[in-house]
Amino acid sequence: MTSSTPRRTVLAAALAAAGTAATAAGAAPATASATPASAARDHTPAPGLVDNRFWSSYTDWRCGSAAGTRAVAGHRPGLVLATPAGRTDYTDPHTGRTSAWEYASWTSPVHTPTVPATEVIASWNARTPPGTWLQVELSGTYTDATATPWYVLGRWASGDGDIRRTSVDDQTDGRSTVWTDTLAIDDAASGLRLVSYRLRLTLYRTPGSTVTPTVWRLGAMASDIPDRFTVPASEPGPASELTVPRYSQNTHIGQYPEYDNGGEAWCSPTSSQMIVEYWGRRPSAEELAWVNPAFEDPQVCHAARYTYDHQYEGCGNWPFNTAYAATYPDMNAVVTRLRSLTELESLVRAGIPAITSQSFRKEELTGAGYGTAGHLMTVIGFTADGDVIANDPASPDNEAVRRIYRRREWENIWLRTKRYDANGKVRGGTGGVCYVFWPDRPTPAQHRALRSLGLV
Repeated sequence: MTSSTPRRTVLAAALAAAGTAATAAGAAPATASATPASAARDHTPAPGLVDNRFWSSYTDWRCGSAAGTRAVAGHRPGLVLATPAGRTDYTDPHTGRTSAWEYASWTSPVHTPTVPATEVIASWNARTPPGTWLQVELSGTYTDATATPWYVLGRWASGDGDIRRTSVDDQTDGRSTVWTDTLAIDDAASGLRLVSYRLRLTLYRTPGSTVTPTVWRLGAMASDIPDRFTVPASEPGPASELTVPRYSQNTHIGQYPEYDNGGEAWCSPTSSQMIVEYWGRRPSAEELAWVNPAFEDPQVCHAARYTYDHQYEGCGNWPFNTAYAATYPDMNAVVTRLRSLTELESLVRAGIPAITSQSFRKEELTGAGYGTAGHLMTVIGFTADGDVIANDPASPDNEAVRRIYRRREWENIWLRTKRYDANGKVRGGTGGVCYVFWPDRPTPAQHRALRSLGLV
């Protein structure tokens, strides 16, 4: 669980606003279907609900518009700062320190998603040596052909010695709003959508330096998930289970409270660290030297520090977690949405665990023993009956992390977009959001699974 739920709760409330009037008039119970009977019988996800577009090839980086950046070829094509386009001062709002920086930028071609979108979430994979950082922005076009401003979706560095990585609050044009890491249409019921967007990447470095950030993946997930309290039931596939390290966030309660009050709120970085280590990566002893040697699993503390968003004041910023995972050698990571539990099963059968985001009341997930307004866990397999095997970091110790949750309950709390809280008020759900990590050289089966989702 995470105590840093306010902005997720605010975002959820905004996305659920269209259903609030209906609730006031007499809401259906939480188990009532919000989808037509025909949709409830159809177990095939509609193809247009989610669109993934990521720039990662040498050809990709040579497209768009460059101002001082250069595409580089090789095993891992990327983008670097070649000739500064200008110089600027940046005052870090979290330290008060003003520093001068050289910068260069790259703007993607206009992308038209297969689905006019109510939400867009960006992801990036990069290396930022000391003395460098980056900023990701997005500008979209609405269905009425007007444009959004350039919204900042993250100011990021892998370390915290130059700037404090941060989201940017109070970004809205009255029609769409950035909620930490998610650009969302304010009133989805109005029919307004984003029909295209561009991403702008700005790379910064200390003036006069030759060091540069390197970015090898940049993109976004655009989606228009229908409002629903329940989702169609899926048919289970073959049983499978991956061997993934188990870490409890609760064994870190009270540790490093400057990072979101300590371990009780570290579900996201704890889950991220489990998957990083599943792929055989982990921080070095030198990188962990700052952690109190009395603390077990110091790499979880490390993940919390290096996913922490100083504006959000939490470790649950979705793209900051995927960016953290990609700082390890030859790793890639993105935030996306899956349209069904069947898609998640396909990933797991291919050998790719996923980190999922969900919210639920205690009675909605048998065996969890808690309720939450927002929580991340790692799906590692499925039983012969189709039930979900999850490494749930909200456990008393590492041994207790492996859980089995009832398929139908888990499927619904993950994929729905609306829910009722303990007071009967309509809140939002995350609608299938997850993190997916994979190495540069996935197996053929893994590549097929990733390709089927538009991730490679």
